[in-house]
Amino acid sequence: MEINKDMILAKNSLLGHTIAVCKDSDILISDKKGIQPMIDFIDSGINLNGYSVADMVVGKAVAMLFVKVGIKEVFAKTMSSQAISILEKHNIPYSYDIRTENIINHKGDGLCPMEQAVINTDNIEQGYKLIKNKLFELKNKV
Repeated sequence: MEINKDMILAKNSLLGHTIAVCKDSDILISDKKGIQPMIDFIDSGINLNGYSVADMVVGKAVAMLFVKVGIKEVFAKTMSSQAISILEKHNIPYSYDIRTENIINHKGDGLCPMEQAVINTDNIEQGYKLIKNKLFELKNKV
């Protein structure tokens, strides 16, 4: 198996951050929580096709975003079974430190709202729309 230098660099760059994406020594990092870093990358128009990513927590919703942008390989400190299913379906190599059944919300009393938003779909574009709708809904709550 070929050593993915981008993945090694991404993992090393994760220290102290929530996400690191890397391709050919181009490294993007973020300290934002949850799904927001990937949404920011997508909204900014950055081409992430072929990048490797190291992330603190990968659930189904963010795995769908990884597929959408063409991420080449994924490492997560914690990864859900649903995320694994999405990555396998799209032939994206992955590794993790901890596997969990579900990604829980910040209060710890239920499923993460992004996971809840995509629970009934495996369609990447539909998932992206559901994620964007949920983010809009959460940001505009009074």
